[in-house]
Amino acid sequence: MTIVSAAVPAAALAASNRIDLNWSELAPVIVNHKVKVVLPGGTEIQGLVVAVRDDALVFNVKKTSDRKGYPTGQNVIPRASLSTLQIDDFRGAGGRTIGVIVGALSGVTLGAELVAHTANTEAAGVSTFLGVSTSSAIAGYYAGRARDHNVTTIKIVPER
Repeated sequence: MTIVSAAVPAAALAASNRIDLNWSELAPVIVNHKVKVVLPGGTEIQGLVVAVRDDALVFNVKKTSDRKGYPTGQNVIPRASLSTLQIDDFRGAGGRTIGVIVGALSGVTLGAELVAHTANTEAAGVSTFLGVSTSSAIAGYYAGRARDHNVTTIKIVPER
């Protein structure tokens, strides 16, 4: 099970939601959250939303594809430039914790079976056991991390 989980891309396992909100409803949802925005010219911006004004979004830019137009630091993005936002969140550490435990237990079991049936020398047995159990625990962590990851897409709809 662990090997199959590790082969699935993290983006496919991440929970994804889509909601429609008016501009006036944005502030409680996105302020102090990590948000990704793609502007009409194709510029991609990632960072923390500081405030939602009537005419713009105040954004603390961490990553940008257009350093001249939107340098890192605080920027104001006009309301007219925004139609869709993505909130990138992690919900606790439960998936990562369970993933490591299940991965480690699976790795220990699989490693012991491999060593019992295939190892010819003690050195080969120890290295096989350690490699399989460690890699299974790491794979469990990343599978659990993907489970904890939540992406919410917000479409900004016109005021009624």
